[in-house]
Amino acid sequence: MANKTEQLALTLAEPTAEEMGMYIVDVTYQNGVLCYYIDREGGVGIDECESFSRAVEVILDKEDIIPSEYSLEVSSPGVDRKLTKEREFLYYLGREVEVKLYAQKDGVKEFDGILKGYADRTATIEYNGNDMEIPIKEAVYIRLKFIF
Repeated sequence: MANKTEQLALTLAEPTAEEMGMYIVDVTYQNGVLCYYIDREGGVGIDECESFSRAVEVILDKEDIIPSEYSLEVSSPGVDRKLTKEREFLYYLGREVEVKLYAQKDGVKEFDGILKGYADRTATIEYNGNDMEIPIKEAVYIRLKFIF
């Protein structure tokens, strides 16, 4: 989390997300907009976002963590969202990801693999049977691979 408001918003909403069988992938607070990105096994749709929004709105109003006017948004992470924060990487361990690097590593610049680990801002991705250590700063993106 980038700031105190985001961390507090996450802490307050996590129990509700767990009760609803969801996971808060990320929370952002920018320009008067508090946004929760939620997911669950099988994905989330508009109905889950709306239900979560209604439930968390009650908590936020009661706790009054943002003293000024703000908008509340709830969204799925989206199919093209870059994984950037530790909690995202840890949640999606074992999932297939697409990787694009700024420069070639071991002869590849773009590849698909399995997210095996994450520590110290470095993702471990299994590619062709080998684990590759990819520092996040070296990647244009690491994102979930979706098969439609």
